Amino acid sequence: MISSKMENLLQGNSIVRSMFEEGKKLSKIYGEENVYDFSIGNPNVDPPESIKIAINEILNSQSPNLIHGYMNNSGYEDVRAEIALFLSKKKDLNLSYKNIVMTCGAAGGLNIILKTLLNPNDEVITFAPFFGEYKNYVNNFDGKLIVVPTDINNFEPNLDALEKAITNKTKAIIINTPNNPTGIIYSNEFLTNLGSLLKNKQKKFNTSIYLISDEPYREIVYDNAKVPCLLKYYKNTFIAYSYSKSLSLPGERIGYVVINNNMDEFGKIIDSLNIANRILGFVNAPSLFQRVVAKCLDSEVNIDIYKKNFDLLYNHLVNLGFTCVKPHGTFYLFPRTPIEDDKKFCEDAKKFNLLLVPGSSFGCPGHFRISYCVSYDTIKNSLHAFDKLALLYNLTPKVNLNNS
Repeated sequence: MISSKMENLLQGNSIVRSMFEEGKKLSKIYGEENVYDFSIGNPNVDPPESIKIAINEILNSQSPNLIHGYMNNSGYEDVRAEIALFLSKKKDLNLSYKNIVMTCGAAGGLNIILKTLLNPNDEVITFAPFFGEYKNYVNNFDGKLIVVPTDINNFEPNLDALEKAITNKTKAIIINTPNNPTGIIYSNEFLTNLGSLLKNKQKKFNTSIYLISDEPYREIVYDNAKVPCLLKYYKNTFIAYSYSKSLSLPGERIGYVVINNNMDEFGKIIDSLNIANRILGFVNAPSLFQRVVAKCLDSEVNIDIYKKNFDLLYNHLVNLGFTCVKPHGTFYLFPRTPIEDDKKFCEDAKKFNLLLVPGSSFGCPGHFRISYCVSYDTIKNSLHAFDKLALLYNLTPKVNLNNS
């Protein structure tokens, strides 16, 4: 018999992953070019050429033992030092290798942070809409996820609601900026007020409350948008980062955690993250790709490809009559559904071979997520399907779409 915890997970298996598998089945029936799978955030933009060059250079110049051997659980010290120096210059910080723990992506980073912090029944707060796996990550360590709403007109978190939600059991707040699924970047004003609120709550409860910033989309931003550095707003801050999106390396599971220099019990936190990496089974981040990313810190994917997709799809949906807060980053759109039942809406979308994810999967019913990190041709060919879906719900087009 499997555990009761896993029984519950089987019942609530990821809708995003299920849609992805369904997309593969539909492609076999109708042809891949006739199925418009917007379900999963799997980057379609190629990694920078520097990645291939770095791999070859490392394999040809270093001994296998150096490339594939054991290392400190927190990762190679020289790699961590390179990342610390890069971040210090870019964000005007003062970091060393001691502030960095190499991880199996942002997911691995979040899990070692939560393993380090949580006792059973401790509370972790996040803002809806949120990446659905947060609930599972917190549950891994018998914590409780508390969800605070945002304003659906701009998805700005509600600080009054947050203040009421913080209790003496609150151990951490998880924020995700740029946000999956909305693409919203949290403002300097919001982060300043958030830092002040958390400082006051720490004093009130005589405890440490930690801010965890999940930042896999930090470099996927448009129109010169800036993503504020959370380390500057609040001392008890972690950053969990992944190269999955910024370098199009999702399958390599490579990322890191940054720990604020002034964090409470800094030394114990670092040692605990190191141990958590080992006992959760990661042991350490992939050795080859630690070396690779250290050589490619200045590299970027071509986000103009995502921006081209965004412009076409966003403008078309808005012109069809859909309501959507305009994002500033990521490769997601999060429009409102024309009916309250977002799951039914996404089922109806399948009639036109559109695979969309209901907003309820992100704790925000009445919306749907579109992942537009697909080919431009897929976007272009899907427009007629969105036309039919809008017609099904009697949406009023803002422009003549007969030629779409």
